[in-house]
Amino acid sequence: MAATSARLTGAALLALAALYAAWFHADRHAVAALLVFALPPLLLAVPAWRGGRRAAFWAGVFALFWFSHGVMVAWTRPPERLFAWGGIVLSLVVVGAASWPGLRARFGR
Repeated sequence: MAATSARLTGAALLALAALYAAWFHADRHAVAALLVFALPPLLLAVPAWRGGRRAAFWAGVFALFWFSHGVMVAWTRPPERLFAWGGIVLSLVVVGAASWPGLRARFGR
């Protein structure tokens, strides 16, 4: 995994974990929400930052879930729309950054 792509994936995962921690901090089920939403990107951030291909792959897979969740919330819960759009954008960054080395290898210059 290219260094720039790895760093961007790791940074986006850390930002996503922080976003979910802020989003669910006052939730009635905060612990469960943090375990489901904030813990996975937090655990994947360091290995992805270091260039781990498996971590980048799983980050991309989980990002599809985070993207879908963000779209659902953005459409159905207007008070949470800003958090949802943050999750949508960051999940797209994760998918793009994690996929970039493979796309570059496949399609070249």
